[in-house]
Amino acid sequence: MATARFRFHGELADFLPRERRNAAFDYACARAATLKNAIEALGVPHTEAAAIRVNGASATLDRIVRDGDMIEVHPWTMQPLHGPLLFVADAHLGGLARFLRMLGYDTLHDNALADSEIRRLAWEERRIVLTRDRELLKCREILRGGYVHALKPEAQLREVAARYALAEQARPFTLCLICNIALEPIQKSMIASELPSEVAARHESFRRCAGCARIYWPGSHFERMQEALSKLV
Repeated sequence: MATARFRFHGELADFLPRERRNAAFDYACARAATLKNAIEALGVPHTEAAAIRVNGASATLDRIVRDGDMIEVHPWTMQPLHGPLLFVADAHLGGLARFLRMLGYDTLHDNALADSEIRRLAWEERRIVLTRDRELLKCREILRGGYVHALKPEAQLREVAARYALAEQARPFTLCLICNIALEPIQKSMIASELPSEVAARHESFRRCAGCARIYWPGSHFERMQEALSKLV
């Protein structure tokens, strides 16, 4: 076994027992353990380690822990990502998933979604896994993921928006909040018979979901959601 000295910074301390928070401590690692093995054995998912320094030098998760190493692990402040951001939220984050869809981010969510399916989606579709299950984030199939610390959806959105800079790529109200499918513009004349009379009298711009056929328009509810999102993101 190799005994190394560890120090976890910032919010990573939340994953540790109180006696190991905000201080360096010694830990005996299994033989030939990698930094990933050791960090996760201590309770911190590999997805939460933004930067690792060993004896003052940058290191990757694959590095073998050696006796006497001084290991410092830092959390993400903002995680820059390239290309479209695709999310999958676990069963406990339905409110967050709805907020992300409001912002136009493709977010899969289903209360019946099993961990095995989440791992598959993360690997095959390169989705970012959002969860409060730290053990799920330790799975090797999950290359990109975020542990959500907050308990309420509004605070969760602030947290995720800050980590992934969501404001930069947001396309509010372009996805169906139920189906997660892109909304398509539709002429008022094609749906006139489906509209409440007061809506037909006040609005000219409409979109429809190809999945569930729901119709969306910029009414008072839309304005309230806009105002709420602007405060959160």
